[in-house]
Amino acid sequence: MDLLALADFNLVARHGGFGRAARAAGRPKATLSRRVAELEAALGLRLFERGSRALKLTEEGRALFVRAGPLLTELEETAAAIASGGERPRGRLRISAPLLFSQTAMGKIAAGFALTYPEVRLEVSTEDRAVDLIEEGFDLVIRVNPDPDDSLVGRAFLHDRLVVVASPGLDRPAGDLAAPAVVRSAADRVAWTVKTPAGRAMIAIEPVLALSSLIMVRDAVRAGVGAGRLPVSLVSHDLADGSLVHWGNVEGPDIALWALYPSRRLLSARVSAFLDYLKQAFPMGTPDELAAYIGK
Repeated sequence: MDLLALADFNLVARHGGFGRAARAAGRPKATLSRRVAELEAALGLRLFERGSRALKLTEEGRALFVRAGPLLTELEETAAAIASGGERPRGRLRISAPLLFSQTAMGKIAAGFALTYPEVRLEVSTEDRAVDLIEEGFDLVIRVNPDPDDSLVGRAFLHDRLVVVASPGLDRPAGDLAAPAVVRSAADRVAWTVKTPAGRAMIAIEPVLALSSLIMVRDAVRAGVGAGRLPVSLVSHDLADGSLVHWGNVEGPDIALWALYPSRRLLSARVSAFLDYLKQAFPMGTPDELAAYIGK
C-alpha cells in the first residue's frame, strides 16, 4: 500500500473534503483527489461517497480512517523523534475529562503540563458520558469508576470517597429513616446508607433542591439549605474550618479516577508524559492530595 496516498486519504477524511484539506495543507486539490482515487483503485474499494456538495466516508472508508489515522500519527512522531535525537513529546494531545474534575483541577493541570511540554498542543474536552476514544479522536480519557473495557488500558491515579455533610445549624437525623432536607444531585437515590461512629444508618432524603453540578450542591449546602452527599476532597477545607459538619461516610465503593487510552496503540510520548505529570501531581492518589491541589 502507498503510505503517501494513505496519508493524503487521512488528510481529506480529517478535514471533511478535498478543498478544505488542500487549503489546510497548502497542496493542490487535484493532487489530493488523484491520490485518493489511486488508493481506492489499489484497494478495490470506494472510500468516499462524492455528492454535489458534500463528501462522506463510506463504511469502508470510516474503518480505514479510524485504524490508519493513529498509525500514521505514530509514524510521524517516531520520525520526528529520530530526527531530533530523542523522544520529546510533541503534537496534539486530545483528552476527555469529567465535569467535576475539570472544574476543580484540570485547568491547573493543563496549564502546568503546557508549561512543561510547550511542543504539545493540549486540548481538553469536558464530558461526563463515556466517549468513544477511537471514533471521536481522543488520545486519553479520564473516567470515574469505569466499567471494564478490553479495548482500553490505563491506571487509577486518584481516589476519593463520598460523605454526607451539612451546615452546623441543620438538625442531624436522630436515626434510621429520618428525612432531612437535602440538596440532591443527579446521582442521588431515595436514601443514603452512611457509616457513623454510632454504626450504620439509613437516611431517607427529602430534596429541597435538585442540582446537576456537585459544585452547585456544595455551594447550596454551605448556604444551609440542606445536607448533601459530596466527595470529601470537595469539602475537606469546609470540614476543617467548621463551616460544614460531617454526618457520616457513604457506604459503598470509593471513587476512583482512571486515565485510560486505547490498548492497541503504542503509548505515544505525549500520552506517557501526561500520565507521568498526573503521577507527579498526585503521587499517593489520596483525597487529601486532591483537596490540597484544589485549594492552592
